[in-house]
Amino acid sequence: MNIVVCVKIVQGEINPFDGAALEAALRLDAAQTTVLCMGPKNVVPVLKTLTRTGDFRTILLSDDLYAGSDTLATSYALSRAVRKLEADLVFCGRQTIDGETAQVGPCLATMLGIPFIGNVMRFGQEECVTRNGKERVSLPSLLTFERIHPLRFPSLNIPLRDLEIWDNNMVGADPKRCGLAGSPTRVMETFESESGRRNCRFIERKKLEPLLEELLRGTVIALCSIPAFVAYPAFAAHSDFATKIKFAEIHTVGDEVYEQAAAIAENVVVLPKTTAEGIAETVRKNRPEILLWNADLWARNTAPQVAALLETGLCADCTALQVSQNGNEKTLDMFRPALGGNVIARIRCRTRPVMATVRVPQVGGGLIVGCGRGVADCYEKARRLAENFGAEICASRGLVDRNVAPYEIQVGLTGKHVSPDVYLALGISGSVQHLCAVETARTIIAVNPDRHARIFDYADYGIIDKF
Repeated sequence: MNIVVCVKIVQGEINPFDGAALEAALRLDAAQTTVLCMGPKNVVPVLKTLTRTGDFRTILLSDDLYAGSDTLATSYALSRAVRKLEADLVFCGRQTIDGETAQVGPCLATMLGIPFIGNVMRFGQEECVTRNGKERVSLPSLLTFERIHPLRFPSLNIPLRDLEIWDNNMVGADPKRCGLAGSPTRVMETFESESGRRNCRFIERKKLEPLLEELLRGTVIALCSIPAFVAYPAFAAHSDFATKIKFAEIHTVGDEVYEQAAAIAENVVVLPKTTAEGIAETVRKNRPEILLWNADLWARNTAPQVAALLETGLCADCTALQVSQNGNEKTLDMFRPALGGNVIARIRCRTRPVMATVRVPQVGGGLIVGCGRGVADCYEKARRLAENFGAEICASRGLVDRNVAPYEIQVGLTGKHVSPDVYLALGISGSVQHLCAVETARTIIAVNPDRHARIFDYADYGIIDKF
């Protein structure tokens, strides 16, 4: 069996999701594995060190032509290389930790014309378990992996191996579809995110459980309400654009983003949720200028496939949309978090339809108890508290990395997003990667012994104490 694992080097290390995909490949018996990395030549030392983790072929796909590639252009260049390698299976990480779009895997599968299986939690050669349940694995297929395995450490017993460096002459990609020339989406500007900050009110430890009871009964009004879209500094002064300037018509896939579409359009056409091929065919017939999706798990896997079929741009996880006008031309600016939520990027798309998945804050009911490294020694106590309130329990990456809690309940950039009525953060420091996944909770209560912990800047109530 020939397996190609697509990896990206981010900040001098293999992207952790891609590391999980590589580890899954290395655990298979009688599999011939090729690691394929697209990037500049300065990643060669990292890739050489990577060769000490196992017996595989390593190829760096590198050409100045590819500079500035967005997800569509990246997927296209990779597809040319993968075709040349004649893979039975293609493994990718679910997403990278810098771009966080989760688009390359689905796009690449569509360009290769092979089945796509996303969000793999456990892998077997005939069947795998994904976040949506069990799926059969046929050959060929492309699978994207959650961060389910840490990649094994390089071994000094395994000799360093040379890399193969392929340029565009090796894969024959169309220059018009590569790099900036082939990238429909453009980052117009970036600025620091101030999203999610709240005014924390500090209370005594003994008031925690009575407060939880009152909040869950609805007798205490949340101190922070979450708007449909956060007004970022770059366009807060022009927020009237959303009401004064509108597109004549916008299409949506499903009705979850109807309200957001109606805010910037005179008319909204709702398309049914079908297959990627079915939606693409409908779009070809209707020729909408803009197509919006809800940023849920289904759309994260389906929208990139539609983008690949239509050869158009897709902006992922938008938290704000803005319409501007120059003469008779109207433009949609899409705002999305990047780099773990530290940065907000303003993005435009030069192809049609403009596509975007939109985060729709939908506050769910009840309480979620989030546990961080600070409760590693009293995790069972936190579990009992959750049980007493009939609450769901989740964990930060720090707790999961210590093998105290399973990955299935991890919340954060590399886990899942949650939107409860009340989020109780126990022993959580408040990293950007975690907060971006809980910021739509109606009320956040933080318990941490460090008065200066970042979590308190994003909480409605704070308790300075150990749990």
